[in-house]
Amino acid sequence: MTGISATPRERFAPLESGLRPVNLRHDLRPLADLIELVFADSMDSGGRNAIRELRQLSHLGYGLKLVARLNELALGISMGYVYLQAGALVGNVSVYPARYPRQLGETWILANVAVHPQHQGRGIGSQLLGASLAMLRRRGAARAILQVDAHNAPARALYQRHCFQLERAWKVWRRSGFKRAAPAERQQLRITKLRRGDWAAAYALAQAARPNSRGGFGWLQPLQASCFQKPLWKQLFSLFFLSCDETWAIRDEASGALLACCSLESAVGYRYIKARLIIQPGIDSQPYAAALLDKVVARYASAAIELEHPADDAAVSDLLKRHHFKIKRDVQHMRLDF
Repeated sequence: MTGISATPRERFAPLESGLRPVNLRHDLRPLADLIELVFADSMDSGGRNAIRELRQLSHLGYGLKLVARLNELALGISMGYVYLQAGALVGNVSVYPARYPRQLGETWILANVAVHPQHQGRGIGSQLLGASLAMLRRRGAARAILQVDAHNAPARALYQRHCFQLERAWKVWRRSGFKRAAPAERQQLRITKLRRGDWAAAYALAQAARPNSRGGFGWLQPLQASCFQKPLWKQLFSLFFLSCDETWAIRDEASGALLACCSLESAVGYRYIKARLIIQPGIDSQPYAAALLDKVVARYASAAIELEHPADDAAVSDLLKRHHFKIKRDVQHMRLDF
């Protein structure tokens, strides 16, 4: 687990212009205003909820010191930096613990990299990034990760200047439960339910298709054996919260090797059934993806479904459109290994 008892941060001092660490008592409300302004066009419901939470936290005063230890949003804000211009807060970067498994090394998320539109192009974003990365290096972090809108070329260029590398591009697709399923294609492939004892085969398939060097399962979902071999306590936890996990698979008829699978997860409180489609690299993905998506959409015809999938899989993208999935996010994941 990523530790948060950090190397001491710089002390806050009154500053009219320039870079300094975030001060929760002074900065939360102007930070909420800045983030809302800069990300207005791309902010989803989760982002809007975070803005409301920031404004609520701004009323806590001295109680914020305790809250920052317990609240993930306040923690990420407190670890970041802001930039002031003539006393006005015009730039920000937040730094959150990714909470990756310990064996993967201490990993941190850079988020809310925002510069007021009237102050962009002056190197403020670069100073914010530089300060954050220097702080993480002092901590001995293993890596920093971030995600950026696929169409935001200036932001990608900024991160690349700071030595971030592209892991993979992803699209988040959603399908409304009110859409009628497209007519299923006639399939010759046999689909079976994955047995609990097949976890090693599923893990090997995921290692080939979704290695951690390319982002694992997706945003903040590193690939590890425990994703497939759940211990007893996690199984009991799932039962307690009425969650449902199932995986449909297609095997090679001759060898029995696992070629493709689609896992589905739902629970009380989920807005969407979460789906994950994985296909063995090096084969024509279209027939396998078509068969599995036909199965899933027919089985959950009246349910909303969300799926995060690599953007480079054009065949699956076409099939998702056919089944009335819409792109909700189009992002690139980037990382910097220290």
